[in-house]
Amino acid sequence: MLDENFEPRIYLPKLNRLYDIKHVAEDLHKGGIEDRKVYEIAVKQERIVVTYNEKDFRSFAHVSEKSGVIGISTNLTPTQIDTKLAALLKKTSSKSLYGAFHYISGETTF
Repeated sequence: MLDENFEPRIYLPKLNRLYDIKHVAEDLHKGGIEDRKVYEIAVKQERIVVTYNEKDFRSFAHVSEKSGVIGISTNLTPTQIDTKLAALLKKTSSKSLYGAFHYISGETTF
């Protein structure tokens, strides 16, 4: 689930093709809600939150085994995010994504 601070999922074609991606504001029409509420929706829908706001979401990552958080560096372009995030999701088991925090920086290679 893409946090509202993310560009719409149309800019992430690889992820859209491989996964059921939802954008908080664009798809769920929940723009402007508190971070805690975003995480609660993610838990309810068993989705991973993908956000630039890793500082605020990091504390939620270990709250539930039905969701997790992936923080993304703001230095990455949408194309880089699409490639790096798809690679992370492909190579990482859902068991290690849920209940955990991961971070993708400009230096991350897959």
